[in-house]
Amino acid sequence: MELLLVSMASLLAGFVDAIVGGGGLILVPALFAVFPTTHPATLLGVNKGASIWGTGFATWQYARRVDMRWHALRPAAAAGFAGSLGGAWLVTVISPDFLRKLLPLVLVGVLAYTLAKKELGRVHAPRFEGRQEMWAATAIGLVIGFYDGFFGPGTGSFFVFLLVRWLGYDFLNASASAKLLNTATNLAALILFAVKGHVWWHFVVVMALANVIGSLLGTRLALKHGAGFVRIVFIAVVSVLILKTGYDAFLR
Repeated sequence: MELLLVSMASLLAGFVDAIVGGGGLILVPALFAVFPTTHPATLLGVNKGASIWGTGFATWQYARRVDMRWHALRPAAAAGFAGSLGGAWLVTVISPDFLRKLLPLVLVGVLAYTLAKKELGRVHAPRFEGRQEMWAATAIGLVIGFYDGFFGPGTGSFFVFLLVRWLGYDFLNASASAKLLNTATNLAALILFAVKGHVWWHFVVVMALANVIGSLLGTRLALKHGAGFVRIVFIAVVSVLILKTGYDAFLR
């Protein structure tokens, strides 16, 4: 029964994550609810082990239909991997609790800006070319990758927002690019959890399959309806993130 419940949660998480990120909002609470006495690192390891397959397959699906800017995204993914490793190491040294109260405030700013700029992310008009774009994307990969390893909530949404706001991508291209970067940061975290023995592989295999199915459905929907649809889902996911992180920070 436990495997069925978390697999259904993994499918839904893959669906949401493929469109705009935020699948962890669904899968992580489900894992903690089903296995309340299990070490948190193990549940986070299971989450990464399942979700990396969904983000990986979403990247592949998007790459077939979207003009991915590989010259910038490959080094950005490498930087995200390195940043995630660094953040995961730092969290073993200091606590990330100080971010709990800051995160919902940052997300409110992201949401307010997105709502105020109604044309934001509707048109794909990259602001940089060549090395400029590569360095800008690499900076995003490194900073958000570090955040993902150190704390994590909202990583996909931050990737999407910065790719739209700073690099000038539309929401569809930003979501596609974010999947590649998020796959790299998930891989770094998964390696660390696996080395520490915090991954239930017998659960991960089934949950990964469910996550991939959800991811393929979400990707297809995003590609069919385009940037405007992804923008709407982005606003919805960030709104839920604000409620969730705000509750965790100030009410729990």
